[in-house]
Amino acid sequence: MKCVWFKLVGLSFLLILGCNSESKKTTLEMLPHMMDSPALKAQKLGPDGIAMRVPVEGTIPQGYEPYRYANDPEGAGKNLKNPLRRTHEVLARGQKLYNTYCIVCHGVRGEGDGSVVPKFPRPPSLSTDKVRGWPDGRIYHVISIGQNLMPSYASQLDPVERWAVVQYVRVLQKASSPNNEDLRAAGGR
Repeated sequence: MKCVWFKLVGLSFLLILGCNSESKKTTLEMLPHMMDSPALKAQKLGPDGIAMRVPVEGTIPQGYEPYRYANDPEGAGKNLKNPLRRTHEVLARGQKLYNTYCIVCHGVRGEGDGSVVPKFPRPPSLSTDKVRGWPDGRIYHVISIGQNLMPSYASQLDPVERWAVVQYVRVLQKASSPNNEDLRAAGGR
């Protein structure tokens, strides 16, 4: 009984010390360098001359996959294959994205006659033999990196959306100059 009474008195004493309202700081700081660190605005320089830290070389953000063919359009054309099948849903998505991002320069049919053409140089037609001969990976590369006056659309379109636009561009190309196989598939011959 005596032992329990001493424990109770000891616990009460510790609680009274812990509830001391006069102290503005805790009596024990486990990590004082974290608690009293200087506040910095992101663009201001700190005591060591740096506030924003540069990521460690070779690291990439989670969920981000770097584009390996940034300076290799031929490699992109050879090695990148469109993972999307040409379905109604994919083409509808590709058309919506094309109409959002591409139509202002390339026009409704991909002929390079978009609404900005009077102010900027005319972009090439997507139906030329040169562009028709490009593999899907090369068109994907141009959307990802840009070309000539065309900027990169990698920040606006994720990789799946870029592939959907490639599928839609292929449909525009077939519509502008169908071959015999396309005509037979459509019931034209």
